[in-house]
Amino acid sequence: MPSEPVSAPLRLIAPAQRAQAGWLAMLMVASALTEGIGLVLLVPILGLLGQGGQGRIAEWLGRAGLPITLGPLLALFVALVLVRGAINLARGLAAMRFEVGVVEALRRRAWRALLQADWRALSGLRQSDSASLLITNVDRIGFGVNQLAVGLAAALTLAGLGLAALAIAPAIALGGALGGLVVLLAYRGMRRRAAELGEQLGRAYDAMHARLGESLAALRAIKSLGSEDVAEAAALSGFESLRHARLAYQRDTGLGQMALQGGGAVVLAGLVWLAVGRGGMGASTVLPMVALFARALPLLGTVQEAWQNWAHTRPAAQAALALIARAEQAREPAVAQVSPPVLAREIALQQVTLHYRDQTGPALDNVSLTLPAGSITTLEGPSGAGKSTLADLLGGLIAPDHGAVLVDGVALDPALRRAWRSRVAYVQQDPVLLADTIRANLLWAAPEAGPAELEQALHGAAAQFVFALAQGLDTRVGDGGQRLSGGERQRLM
Repeated sequence: MPSEPVSAPLRLIAPAQRAQAGWLAMLMVASALTEGIGLVLLVPILGLLGQGGQGRIAEWLGRAGLPITLGPLLALFVALVLVRGAINLARGLAAMRFEVGVVEALRRRAWRALLQADWRALSGLRQSDSASLLITNVDRIGFGVNQLAVGLAAALTLAGLGLAALAIAPAIALGGALGGLVVLLAYRGMRRRAAELGEQLGRAYDAMHARLGESLAALRAIKSLGSEDVAEAAALSGFESLRHARLAYQRDTGLGQMALQGGGAVVLAGLVWLAVGRGGMGASTVLPMVALFARALPLLGTVQEAWQNWAHTRPAAQAALALIARAEQAREPAVAQVSPPVLAREIALQQVTLHYRDQTGPALDNVSLTLPAGSITTLEGPSGAGKSTLADLLGGLIAPDHGAVLVDGVALDPALRRAWRSRVAYVQQDPVLLADTIRANLLWAAPEAGPAELEQALHGAAAQFVFALAQGLDTRVGDGGQRLSGGERQRLM
């Protein structure tokens, strides 16, 4: 099946899926050949039934050693139908495995790229874009991969039917092939519009994810301000944009199928008229050709629809691959495992400068300071002064553009910076907890910790309130820890 362009589908297929793709293609070819051969057998069968001469097909079968009698021909026809049924069953399973494999590999690659990216790059990505990538876009890509497989299977089956038609009536077969090519070329404009509608749908999904994500995070503020109606109207606007984009595409698809079926019926009627009225062909030739073209017409519609669906899905694939590439380019360097530095004297920043992308001035400019071990240091300043950036530097989340972060005089290079994180407790302004038990949240940070270590950690963080809870460590904290107070969440963090 033609592709526009072919690079996006090929980039979606991971090396692990290439063998599956090859096996699927072989099954498609086998299915197409068995169907074509089965239809070719109708010519000598109809000839034996008195519907015309047996012609060249019977002659070819005779040379192959097959008796030209009704029993063997019918037995071969039944065998071909059974074999094709088994092949189609295997093809369906292989197509599903391939689609699921591509989706899982892409989602795994996207999640790994986000997890391993440098924090400075991650903080520049909208969370809603990442959520849209991992959920909506990858599922849309799965549908696109499915449509590529469906279209390729239909195209190969069409090719098999074309070979059968060439064997029966070459002139009519070439005329039908030319008509099918003209139909596909005539739909170029519709495929371009499908791509445009696909981009609109992608923007609508991204906007919906962003709006709903912001609203869900701000539910307390929305209710305290009495802004439920405003939030509802904003969400409904996003739903309406999504609905319009989907309906416009469905309308185009339906109109295209209607035009294809009507035009195909005209072509089929014309070819039959030429074959009987002008070519003088008998029933044993015309009837199999009618069956061939009747079977080919919906297949041509399947090819067109699958091609159009891929054009509609392609923008999602391109956006997903672009976001994954951006995250992979920001991947932290792979380093060998090293022991984290042990703080005994001081942490120091030495002439540190740091810029964020898309900001004109530096977040920190030639900053030097020393934090003595065992002391409490408070940073004060207006919003945007760089307090959070300093915390990220000291915690090893990011590295300066110039200057160095030192622990007891040892600079935190990439290897030590990643190891240093295991020594740092970082409490965010908005503490994040898993929607699980308190025990599971603590073990998330230290999977090997035993009951005594968990209890010691809770006492050390002044989080003894856990022991007064009815279920203690097995208390579920709710989504984001919402069943706990802000102070309790911070102490658990």
